[in-house]
Amino acid sequence: MNAAHAPQQPTPDPEPVLQEDRLDYTPTAGSVRLARRRTGRRAGEWGWPGLVGNTGLLVSELATNALLHGCLRDRLFRVRLQLTASTLRIEVTDPRGERLPRLRLPEDDECFGRGLLIVAELADRWGVEPRTVGKSVWAECGLGPRSLVTPPGSPDRPATAPGAPAP
Repeated sequence: MNAAHAPQQPTPDPEPVLQEDRLDYTPTAGSVRLARRRTGRRAGEWGWPGLVGNTGLLVSELATNALLHGCLRDRLFRVRLQLTASTLRIEVTDPRGERLPRLRLPEDDECFGRGLLIVAELADRWGVEPRTVGKSVWAECGLGPRSLVTPPGSPDRPATAPGAPAP
């Protein structure tokens, strides 16, 4: 069958959002700390205290990347959290859509360049979505029973995200 004439697959309905939190931050280092604390607090309030540390670290890495590589003077960055029945999604949006993040393996003596490796290790999935202005970089943590007990890198949870360099 010709791909142009293949039947359309129905798009699955997205899961309903049970909780959502969204806040804009000024592009300063203090905002990263505030975003980390707020994210951890929300994860606990929403019933996932076991994810407080990981979600705080994920938003810290994504917000730091936005601050260093995606922010413009006098333009805010946004942190949005969404909780569904199966996922806690962290999304950081900045105004620089032309500067897309990419995984890389830094040299041992480099001080920077490990943020997305940390994100790929802690999150079950992550990616980038272009926006009309800017981009959103997101990470998702699954909320099944394994999300709290299966360490990254185990056979049930690969250590790398799609497109990530092999360890």
